[in-house]
Amino acid sequence: MLGCALSPTAAHSFCGFFVATGDAKLFNQASRVVLVRDGDRTVITMANDFHGEPKEFAIVIPVPTVLQQRQVHVGDPALVDHLDAYSAPRLVEYFDPDPCAQARDEELDRLRAAKAVNGAAMASPPRQSGTTVRIEAQYTVGEYDILILSARESGGLEQWLVANGYRIPAGAGRVLRAYLLQGMKFFVAKVNLKEQQKLGFGYLRPIQIAYESSKFMLPIRLGMVNADGPQELFVYALTRGGRVEATNYRTLKIASDAEIPEYVKDQFGDFYRDLFREQTRRQEMGVVFTEYAWDMAWCDPCASPPLSHDELRQLGVFWVDDPPAGSNGGAPATGVFLTRLHARYDRAHFPEDLVFQVTADRTNFQGRYIIRHEWKGTEDCEATRRYREELKSRRAEQARTLAALTGWDPQAIRARMGVDGDWALPVDHQRWWERLWQK
Repeated sequence: MLGCALSPTAAHSFCGFFVATGDAKLFNQASRVVLVRDGDRTVITMANDFHGEPKEFAIVIPVPTVLQQRQVHVGDPALVDHLDAYSAPRLVEYFDPDPCAQARDEELDRLRAAKAVNGAAMASPPRQSGTTVRIEAQYTVGEYDILILSARESGGLEQWLVANGYRIPAGAGRVLRAYLLQGMKFFVAKVNLKEQQKLGFGYLRPIQIAYESSKFMLPIRLGMVNADGPQELFVYALTRGGRVEATNYRTLKIASDAEIPEYVKDQFGDFYRDLFREQTRRQEMGVVFTEYAWDMAWCDPCASPPLSHDELRQLGVFWVDDPPAGSNGGAPATGVFLTRLHARYDRAHFPEDLVFQVTADRTNFQGRYIIRHEWKGTEDCEATRRYREELKSRRAEQARTLAALTGWDPQAIRARMGVDGDWALPVDHQRWWERLWQK
């Protein structure tokens, strides 16, 4: 979680055919945050990963200003799910063509190109503040009771929370003190059970807050006070400008555009979990990874359709243009750039809150992994013989790539691919698989 969870009682076309994604649901203890930023205006939608009775839920989030009731809303979890699905790392597949037919087509293309060049030679050339703790605001929004607190010192804030039935994790006082020194306020939300029952929701909906501040940051330190091990954070940043990056931690693009063996198609979730773990280990954790950066108006390949004007507005993208006439608000929006960031963090490697900046970089990027299905035909020609020989080095390279990305054992990869000593597939591939699964 971003805040401290408390208990109130106790650039080019990628193409390819999309087949799987590495979405946020693959990771445990994952917090998902939609971060809309333009100028000093920020809208944050926080999807809770809380599991338990609603009466046990409460959260404290540092905020740079006093939030009025009109600045707090309850969001739709389906919008966060859609954004996650749209931007998730993806697996795409291609199918090798018949080498003989391809060779014939390439020869025809060569002849056509030569004819066009000769014809062009004869043509003309083309053209181109009193008490220690103060309640600054208090209201109910949806199923949440909201308090905005200010305090003069962390001990008083800690005592106030305890006196009002909030159980404070050990070590929270030190972190609260750091936020007070920055002049931050505290957004406190807990579930109003009567309102939740009246509204008929059986789950906790995302909390959305909007404010103006020169600070473009995300508070994560309170969430580490009572964390059991490293946490996963997914940030979906929507801006009018370009890619969003952290300024106080390194921001790196996740390893991408890698060609991997065919069998990974059936275990892409395991593949991406292990890839992210290995990439994080290699960078000694203190890194924010970019998994996706793209103009929201389109996608290639589309793991999920781009968000509509209506969906973006519900997430707080206030500058989005009106949809074209007759589209009923369902057409993709222009002027919105999405950055998906993913960090695995703990207290030792992320001692500071995340601070961001919007860059002018609008280069498209995605975590994308490629399967190329081998041609299984029997036609024989010189191109086919050359193709089959080249497959050996291709398989070996795929295995090396998979081992480097995930840390998987190279010999296990080789066995799983079912290759013999010179990286040629066994003659009776089906029987080989049957023997493998019987072991």
